[in-house]
Amino acid sequence: MSTVAITGGTRGIGLGMAKALLRNGHRVALCGVDPERVDKVRAELGGDVLAAVADVTDHEQLQRFWDAAVCEFGRVDVWVNNAGISHERKPLWQLPVETARAVVDTNLLGVLHGSAVAMNGMAAAGGGHVWNMEGLGSDGRTVPGLTAYGATKRAVTYLTKALAAETPPGVSVGLLSPGMVVTDLLTHGYDDPAELAKARRVFNILADTVDTVAPWLAEQAVTQTRNGAHVRWLTTSKVIGRFALAPIRRRELFDA
Repeated sequence: MSTVAITGGTRGIGLGMAKALLRNGHRVALCGVDPERVDKVRAELGGDVLAAVADVTDHEQLQRFWDAAVCEFGRVDVWVNNAGISHERKPLWQLPVETARAVVDTNLLGVLHGSAVAMNGMAAAGGGHVWNMEGLGSDGRTVPGLTAYGATKRAVTYLTKALAAETPPGVSVGLLSPGMVVTDLLTHGYDDPAELAKARRVFNILADTVDTVAPWLAEQAVTQTRNGAHVRWLTTSKVIGRFALAPIRRRELFDA
């Protein structure tokens, strides 16, 4: 049994991982920024779960989240920097300054804060593992209209590889790559219905639901805890296979 802390754990992949971990007997601490949402998830999950309000852009709030988890469960074995946001699909020069700042603060600064808090606490406790979540842009590929988001995810990949070279004794870090998952982030920012329909055709080939991906990620998160680990759901061979089967294997992942 492990204690796993998940930022951005009140929705999407983070919530899916929390549910899977609890089903498998682990203890879970999760945080989100919406107090009402946190209360709802706390009531929904029950069991060995701590649900707290914490903004990942604030180092002190993440430190309080860590302290609360340690107070509740005694220690934190695994920390998942999952919290992330996207933005409207438009060129960077048209993106409002406050939007760009929010994306960078959440997706990059939030991971910096979370990694620092977790690694410091784990070093004092004698060990633990930190996971950072990859996303579009992590592999260097670019998508017009998602420059700010992609840049933050590319930076997170570099950050994690750099952290692996400076971890304190007993502490390890790694990357979780969920691939394309049907959450509000996947279809966020499509203003043109025709463009969204076109994107959905690709998503129906390559994407998966939270209920499919999150349990697998949760299992990897507590078992593949070597330093520098890079866990990928949507591998190159899987992509090739899905495109090859697309003409005969129809998938519909979205509501009508």
